[in-house]
Amino acid sequence: MDILNLVIAMALTGAVAGLIAGLLGVGGGIVVVPVLELVLGIVGVDPAVRMHIAVGTSLAIIIPTSLASARAHHRSNAVSMTLVRYWSPWIVVGTVLGALVAGLAAPQVLYAVFGVVAVVVGTKMILPLDDRIMASDVPRGVTGAAIPAGIGFLSAMMGIGGGSMSVPVMTLCGRPIHQAVGTSALFGAFIAVPGAIGFVYTGWGNALLPWGSLGFVNLAGFALIIPTTIAFAPLGAKLAHSVSRRTLGLLFGTFLLIVAARMGLRVFAAG
Repeated sequence: MDILNLVIAMALTGAVAGLIAGLLGVGGGIVVVPVLELVLGIVGVDPAVRMHIAVGTSLAIIIPTSLASARAHHRSNAVSMTLVRYWSPWIVVGTVLGALVAGLAAPQVLYAVFGVVAVVVGTKMILPLDDRIMASDVPRGVTGAAIPAGIGFLSAMMGIGGGSMSVPVMTLCGRPIHQAVGTSALFGAFIAVPGAIGFVYTGWGNALLPWGSLGFVNLAGFALIIPTTIAFAPLGAKLAHSVSRRTLGLLFGTFLLIVAARMGLRVFAAG
């Protein structure tokens, strides 16, 4: 792949990620990571660090994306600051642990975690479960701490903003979908900042890193994707209040199942 094609691929990746960040509150990482991993493979990055770079770079990209999306949702009064204050410390704790574990783990572990979660999220989005409610509100106590900590941990392992998990949890606990999406967008920042720092730390000095890398965060990919994610995130947030989520859920769920299948194949290829 020549430089021009790489630039085009990164820009298109950012546009799609930004739209999805605003539309679903997922931070875009669940799209960016598999695409980046594929592109890094095409340009010859070593398989031992390819997934780590995709995850670390995705987390860095999510920082401005989530803030842009959250700002747009906040203008629509769709961010629950009460829940943000309650969940954010536990999300940060889980994210720090997840980033440290992921940065030191074999690539097979990252492929496996991403694939399993993609199957679960993809299946949930395909099934007609949008109106199901399992609790009257978000739980408190030990369970209330474990849920956001778990979301932070898995999100750091996958390089995502956590919306793929936090949005379903909030809606199952009776929160309105628009509030869940908007609040999740802000949670993306609480995941992305410590997560990206963790991947910089664990990848520092790795001899297999390609040019332009700061630890496991590739600054070239960061610079190419960020402008389009910022530009398209507000548009996604506006669409979130006007389009049917059912059709989008079916398409996105199918995409995730395809991604999960590829990640499963990569587990064995990486071994």
